[in-house]
Amino acid sequence: MRCPDCGSIRLLRHPELHTLSIAHIDCDAFYATVEKRDRPELADRPVIVGGGQRGVVSACCYVARMYGVRSAMPMFKALAACPDAAVIKPDMRKYAAVGRQVRALLESVTPLVEPLSIDEAFLDLTGTERLHGGSPAQTLARLVRLIEQEVGITASIGLSYNKFLAKIASDLDKPRGFAVIGRAEALDFLEPKPVGMIWGVGRALQAKLEADGLRTIGQLRQTDEAFLVKRYGVIGQRLHRFARGEDARVVTPHAPAKSISTETTFERDFGDRDTLEHALWPLCETVAARLKAEGLAGTTVTLKLKTDTFRLRTRARTLTSPTQMADRLFRVGRELLAAELDGSLFRLIGIGCSGLAEGALADPPDLLDPGLTRRAKVEKAMDLVRAKLGRNAIGKGRGLSGPGRR
Repeated sequence: MRCPDCGSIRLLRHPELHTLSIAHIDCDAFYATVEKRDRPELADRPVIVGGGQRGVVSACCYVARMYGVRSAMPMFKALAACPDAAVIKPDMRKYAAVGRQVRALLESVTPLVEPLSIDEAFLDLTGTERLHGGSPAQTLARLVRLIEQEVGITASIGLSYNKFLAKIASDLDKPRGFAVIGRAEALDFLEPKPVGMIWGVGRALQAKLEADGLRTIGQLRQTDEAFLVKRYGVIGQRLHRFARGEDARVVTPHAPAKSISTETTFERDFGDRDTLEHALWPLCETVAARLKAEGLAGTTVTLKLKTDTFRLRTRARTLTSPTQMADRLFRVGRELLAAELDGSLFRLIGIGCSGLAEGALADPPDLLDPGLTRRAKVEKAMDLVRAKLGRNAIGKGRGLSGPGRR
C-alpha cells in the first residue's frame, strides 16, 4: 500500500507527526541525480560527477556508493573502486538552474526558507495549516512529490522541533526519505550516537573529544557545560545544548553569503607563471559573475593553491574598496600568485572574495588607479554583450587558449 500524499511504500506513523513544523530538505545525490534525469540510459549505472583523473568526486549516485565511492574522494580511488562508473564533468550552470527551480517550490509553501547550499535548506512551516489544508508533514509530503514531478529529481525530508534535529533526520532514510525526531524521543535517540553527528564537529574536534573519553552524545550530555567551554572554547556551549536536543536558532530566510569562490584542479602539476595565470583568469570571471548576479561586492581577495604534495596555501589581500570586477580580482590574484612562485608545483588553484558588501558600493573611482573607471566601463559593456548573446560571445585576450596570454 502506498502513501496517498507522497506515493512512498514506506508508511510513517509518529505520535508527534502533525505537531512538528521545522524541516530540513536535502536533494538526493543532487548533481548525479540531475545527470541521470538528463541521461536516462544511465538510470541503473553508477555515476560519478567530478574532475578528471587527478580531480575529486563532486557527487556520486547511490549505485556508485555501493562500491565505496564518496564525495571528496580522489578520482583515482573512486575509479579503482568502481571502474565501470560513468564519469561526468560538473555543469554548475545546469545545477544552479535546477537549484533555483527547487528553491521556488520551497518558497511556494512557506516564506521561511533558509538555504544552506544549492540543494538543501531549512523550512519553518509553523502556522501554515490553514493555508495548505493540512499539517506541515502533509505539506512536505506533497512538496517532495511535486519536486519529483516538476523537476525530475528526488529529495529527503527531516522533520523535528528544531534545526539541529531536522538536519540529522533528513540523513536517516535516504534516498526519498521522510524521517521524524520528536521531543519525547530526542534524548533517547541521541544517547548512543557518535559525537561526530553533531553539526560543527569535524574530524579534529571529534578526535579531541574522543581522546577526552567523550565518544557518544550521551556521554557529552553528562558533562558539565563549564568544563566543555573551558576545554573546547565557545563551541562548548553548542555541544552542551545540542547534546540535550536544544537549538534556539530560527529559520532565517536569505541568510547572506559569507564568501564566493571557485577553484580548478589540473590534470598535471604546473609551476610556471603563464600557465597558472591563464588558469586564474576564468576563475576570476566566474567569481565576478556570481557577485554581480547576487548584487554583492567583495573587499578581501583570497588566492588558494595546493601543491603537488597536497599542502594548501592561502594568501589574502584586503582592497581599499569593494569590487565585483573580474579585472580587479585577477590583478590582485596575480600579485599574490607571484609571491608563491618559488619552484613549487601546483595541482590546484582557486580564487575567492569575502567581506561581502552591497553591489552598489562596488568599484568607485580611485585616484591611485586612474584606469579603474575605464576598465570598469569595458567590463560592464562585455557583460551586456554576454547577457544578450551568451557567455562566449566576447572575451579578453588573456582568456584565449594557450598559456601566457594576458
